[in-house]
Amino acid sequence: MSTSTSFRVPLSVLDLATVGSGKTSSDALADSARLAEAADRLGFTRFWVAEHHNMPSVASTSPAVLIAHLAARTERIRLGSGGVMLPNHAPFVVAEQFALLEALHPGRIDLGIGRAPGTDQMTALALRRQADGLGVEEFPQHVLEVLALLGDNRTPDRAVRLVATPSPSSFPDVWLLGSSGYSAQLAGMLGLRYSYAHHFGNEDPAAIMRLYRSNFQPSPALQEPYAMLATSALTAETEEEAQYLAGPSRIMALSLRSGHPAPIVSPEEAAKRVLTEQEEFMLQHLPAIKAVGTPEQVTARLDELIRLTGVQEVMVTGTTYDVGSRIDSLVALAETWRAERAERPVESQRAEQSEPAAAGTAPAAG
Repeated sequence: MSTSTSFRVPLSVLDLATVGSGKTSSDALADSARLAEAADRLGFTRFWVAEHHNMPSVASTSPAVLIAHLAARTERIRLGSGGVMLPNHAPFVVAEQFALLEALHPGRIDLGIGRAPGTDQMTALALRRQADGLGVEEFPQHVLEVLALLGDNRTPDRAVRLVATPSPSSFPDVWLLGSSGYSAQLAGMLGLRYSYAHHFGNEDPAAIMRLYRSNFQPSPALQEPYAMLATSALTAETEEEAQYLAGPSRIMALSLRSGHPAPIVSPEEAAKRVLTEQEEFMLQHLPAIKAVGTPEQVTARLDELIRLTGVQEVMVTGTTYDVGSRIDSLVALAETWRAERAERPVESQRAEQSEPAAAGTAPAAG
């Protein structure tokens, strides 16, 4: 399935609240709030935060807590988890947290669910308190439990005596997230929204989306497949400047792959780093930032991904040392995303909107 390369699907933002060298977790979280406020002003559709544990470079350890803070600082953008790592938590706890967020901010909350630990095995054990919980065999059942607690009971023959909030008026949208075919198939079978983690996944995104759609079964939550692609992107006025600003993300990728995670270095430090032959080889096979360049170059890359995958939304992420660079990147991308669409004839835009894979409206900058 494909779409026109110039059709503008909704655009969203994923953030990890990264901690820079010489900075604190408080600095990182304040930067996340600034980034969310900017995304809100610019007209991005969603702002999701990740769940990672025991990592010196990431301050986003509790998505629900951070979402509550960001929702109070923004006005209309949807806030969500990218994602909650369900094996780390009791389904009832997750359902209560996100039902409460939905009650506080009706119509603005997304619950993105993943099955990876978001950390190393030692930390996962500390989170779950028992070794037999480290597998993912019960993941589908736990997803169903969360759905039931949030008003979507796929197993009506089972008595449900628990409720996530006493008297809900609305429910968060539930997404399954993944970087492999497993979550794509499960999302399709359960009739849920699906987001593929292209920013670190090594699978063919087009094949993953075909797998999702071929397994899709209509559900109370969703009648037709609805997919999003999360990918990394960074823009600047010139390609050279963008590559320079992307240096810290490459060093971060190397540190994670080597098993020695560290705070995010500055672009100056990254530029001075002399890489070994092995590190050069690793960088060629690491996702790092996949779309780096001018706003026009990055937009063209995102257009190509939309054409290849037929997704209804795109979510961008990216690691920079200072939040100002990332905000500038979002500003430029939003302007290009909106401007290129506005410059084209209305008849052409309407023709594209009639294509089945091009459901959705332009996001950005407004």
